[in-house]
This record gives sequence, C-alpha cells and structure tokens, in this order.
Amino acid sequence: MTADLAALTGIDVPTGLFIGGEWTTNGRTIGVTNPATEDTLVEIADGTPDDALAAVAAAQEALPGWAATPPRERAECLRKAWALMIERSDAIARLMVLENGKALRDAKGEVTYAAEFFRWYAEEAVRIDGAVTTAPSGANRIMVLRQPVGVSVLVTPWNFPAAMATRKIGPALAAGCTVVLKPAKETPLCAFAVADILREAGVPPGVVNVVCTQKAGPLVGAMLADPRVRKLSFTGSTEVGRVLLETAAKTITNCSMELGGNAPFLIFEDADLDAAIEGAFLAKMRNGGEACTAANRFYVHERVADEFIRRFAERLSKLAVGPGLEAGTDLGPLVNEDTRSKVASLVDGAVSGGGHVVTGGHAPDRKGYFYLPTVLDDLQPGAAILGTEIFGPVAPVVRFSSEDDVIRWANDTEYGLVSYLYTGDLRRALRVSEALDTGMVGVNRGIVSDPAAPFGGVKQSGLGREGGHDGLLEFTESKYIAVDW
Repeated sequence: MTADLAALTGIDVPTGLFIGGEWTTNGRTIGVTNPATEDTLVEIADGTPDDALAAVAAAQEALPGWAATPPRERAECLRKAWALMIERSDAIARLMVLENGKALRDAKGEVTYAAEFFRWYAEEAVRIDGAVTTAPSGANRIMVLRQPVGVSVLVTPWNFPAAMATRKIGPALAAGCTVVLKPAKETPLCAFAVADILREAGVPPGVVNVVCTQKAGPLVGAMLADPRVRKLSFTGSTEVGRVLLETAAKTITNCSMELGGNAPFLIFEDADLDAAIEGAFLAKMRNGGEACTAANRFYVHERVADEFIRRFAERLSKLAVGPGLEAGTDLGPLVNEDTRSKVASLVDGAVSGGGHVVTGGHAPDRKGYFYLPTVLDDLQPGAAILGTEIFGPVAPVVRFSSEDDVIRWANDTEYGLVSYLYTGDLRRALRVSEALDTGMVGVNRGIVSDPAAPFGGVKQSGLGREGGHDGLLEFTESKYIAVDW
C-alpha cells in the first residue's frame, strides 16, 4: 500500500509510530479511508497508551539537550524543515487530497501556509526575550526569564492535517520544548510526512514523536496523567476540549485550546458587494467549509440581500464537485459519512423550519462523501442551524435592517472565534469590530489566518493563542529571579 502512495504522491510516506527518532510498529493497524472513493487508502500503526508513554519517555529524555541547544541551531532546523516542505509541496498536497478529500488547489494552499509556520518560528526562536527592571522599592532587581514549559502533547484535527501540526510543532521547538503529536486517525499521513521532514532537517531523536490511534481518549488520557507532561495543545471540538480540560485539571497541566467556532458574516448596505461576495466565497468555501474559521451564518442587510443571495448562489452552483485530484475540481468530498450526514440533517431541519434552498441542498448521486454547495434563504434569527457549527459547504442567510440587532444576533452563541464584516464605513467597521464578541475579526476580508498573527477565540472557542509571538509564549514559563547587585 505504501508503494501505491509513493506512486500517487511522489514521496515515501511512513505509516508507523515515530518514537525516539525511529519509525516502529506494534502489530496493530487501522485503515485510512479515501473520502472520495470510500476505499481504504493504507493501513497505519494503531498506537496504544503504552506506545504513547514510550513517546513521552523519549521526549523527556531529549528535553534537557534540546532546551539547552542554542536558539540559532533550533531555528536552523525549523528553517530547513520549511525549505523541505516547500520543495515537496506538490507531493504533500497530493497526499493531503488522498486522506482528507479537499480539492488540490486548497491542499496546495494549506501546504504553503503550513510550511510558513516553520519559517516564522525559525525567526522567532532567536527572539525569546526576558526583562530586567528595578523593583519599585529599589531593594532589588526583577529579572524575568522565559524557559520552555517542557514535554508537550499536541492533539490535532483532520481538517488541516499539515497546518495544525506545524502551527503547534513550530513554536514548541522554537521555545525548546519536546513534543508528542497525536494526529487525527482520519488524516495521519501528512503528520507523518512532516515528522519525517523534521528528522531529515536535523531535529534530534526524541524531540518530535508521533503516535496515532483508533481510540484517542485512553491514549491522550494516559499522557495527561503522566507528570512528565507539562503542556497540552489541542485543536478540535469544544465538546472534546471540555473533557480534556477536566482531565488536565487533575495534574494542573498547562493547556492551550483552539476549539469550535460559529462565525457570523455581516454584510451592511454600504458594502462593496463584489468584494463581499468574493470574501464570502473564501470564508465559506475554503476547505469546503470544514474549518473552525468558516463563515457559518450570513447576516445580510435587507437592501442588498436579494442581489447577494442571487449572485452568491449562482457562483456556488457553478463549482465542480468531484475527487480532489481530478483536474478542474473545485470542491472535494467531506471527510467521512458522519460529517456528511450531519450536514444533510442540518439542511433538512432548516428547510422544515421554513428555510428555502436556493441552490444545492442534497448529496449528489455518486460514491464518496460529497455534498453540493448550498445556499439557504428565509431563515429566522433563531433557526437551529444558526446555533451549530455546520462544517460543510452550506451558507444560511438571515436578513437584517438594524445594526444593533445584527450585533446581538452575531453574539448570541457560546462560541467566539472569528467574525467577518463588510462595510464601506470605517467608523462602522471599527465600532462593530469592537462590539463583536470574538477573538478575531476580518474587516472587508474573508481570510484572517496568518502565521504572524495571534489566532484564537473567546468564550467557549478556546484558551490561549497560536501564531505570532503569542504562540511562542504559549510554550514558555516565566521565571522571576529576585537579585541585588
């Protein structure tokens, strides 16, 4: 099977457990499914809690040496990894399409984005600053050092299999931490490829370890119960995040959580409608809607709603739906049958509640986990679909007339990751941005993610930030030294 992957992608893809710098197996396997065909793509090693603890032990053994490695040397490993990812970007993108299903264009964009985290944190590794100040009393100096937090468990989702790994590994290694990565069972292959690139880039054995599993709960739970683990960085659903926070509380493990979203997309009457449609397309259809940052609810001013809905639906209806590696494909399948069934159920419920399908609204009659791009009109502000993270190519539209009303509707959710708004009025843009209860806001932009920017949410969308200098500090502890000289 691995030979087939090599033929399809152009790279050799490891399929085992990466522990202490070696690829190993344990005799247990799980299958990785191609969502475009529903066929098993390859069998990979199914890690156990014992395998995970072996990876923790390897990370703990490697920690003192890596933490003491000069920042420039750590940076150079990350820079080399960036260069290797760019060199192999086409092959990694094809691998991503096979295990995740996204269109090749989206996959290529993700690989470039993912690699950039290695380049950014190669630069940040040499900028871990501390501080020296004089105590107000004058009795002593206040010296603050930034030290690596320690062995870090990184748990990543299936929707961005390369970028979610590099966004965590990059700052952890830059800070001097060692890691155990647990990728999603649906999409482990890109994580394996990234780990092998880091090995080739000169990262010492044990600094990066990767263990995938069919049963994530017992495996991650075993690591969090180990006192050698001092950090958990998790990206996934709010429901799973709550469970992990409860588990981590028993050992007071430092946690960063990037959880669910329910992003509102606001279009005011003075917006540049051409730009708003383009931004809506990017915010909704990037990754086929399978993103925590995806626009989930569209609030459109009643003066421009008819034109926006007509033009947006027309654009979505022209998208070519098919396997991601086929030439001309714009939208690939959803990742699995459970995801497609959830999307279909949400659409059916919205229609039963009075919503109107403008385009799409069903799965095509073909093999694979496909769902047609969908626009829904005539939804009321309290419609159930507006309170749920859709994670698919579905755009429900609500019309509004009052700025106060739309802000209240946008904030009426337990989530607070990102919002988008389009307006020609700068004062309104900044006023509404301040009023929206989210960690990020895109003003006249459909994409906010950037390796140099702090990514994260408020309320039940998470704790902490990834990206930017903030992302580096998430993997450090501040040590205060009182000294007099």
